[in-house]
Amino acid sequence: MPDLFLELKDEADGGEVTQASLTETDALHVLEHAEFSGSRLIPWGSNYSFAVALEDENGCTRLAIYKPMAGEAPLYDFPNGTLYLRELAAYLFSRWAGWDIVPPTVVRDGPHGAGSVQLYIEPDGEQADREAFWGSRNPSVERLVLFDHLVNNADRKIGHCLRDPPGKVWGIDHGLTFSPEPKLRTALWQFVGEPISPELLAEITTLCSRGSELYDVLEGVLTREEIDAVIRRIEHFSALGAYPLLNPRLNIPYGWW
Repeated sequence: MPDLFLELKDEADGGEVTQASLTETDALHVLEHAEFSGSRLIPWGSNYSFAVALEDENGCTRLAIYKPMAGEAPLYDFPNGTLYLRELAAYLFSRWAGWDIVPPTVVRDGPHGAGSVQLYIEPDGEQADREAFWGSRNPSVERLVLFDHLVNNADRKIGHCLRDPPGKVWGIDHGLTFSPEPKLRTALWQFVGEPISPELLAEITTLCSRGSELYDVLEGVLTREEIDAVIRRIEHFSALGAYPLLNPRLNIPYGWW
């Protein structure tokens, strides 16, 4: 899946509109309350996703990605009509952990019914070292790897890994997450069998002590069984202190690069 480059055009002169950065609180307000003023189908992926324009009460427009439940293709290994909720759960988990990996995301009604709406992150198209960076041991990449293990991400392709123009790391496309059964599939293999870095291990130990909070954080988004499984994974990684060995036949996603 290629990077998605979107831009807003000024109706008067056709020039590109530069979007100011938003705080997380302001971004969530826009995602929850702004009106849908434009929509365009993204022409790849097995589920329907739309690039949308959201116009707030001040007339400012922001770009977002809308994934309606009605556009989800049935899967044999995930319950029907739940992928959009898993997009929200990934954001809520990232925020709860203090990791700021997943862009602000809400669930709301849109042009095609209920779905997830996530703030659009512009990828940096000038980075020539993409393969080297995502194969590196950069701390931000390791945090994304650990995040994927904890949320049981079954579809971490390189196309789902972003760096924005300032260089911040983001993860997107989290519909195939939080299964109670082991389903990890990832293109990021550089930490396989290695110890978790001391900084991240300390963070995971803290998360382990706070695990019961997830019942409130994820209530109504995931099932009790799925939340139980998240807590078990946190406890497992805290005790193990290392990344597990993976199987190339099982743990690489389709179209991984």
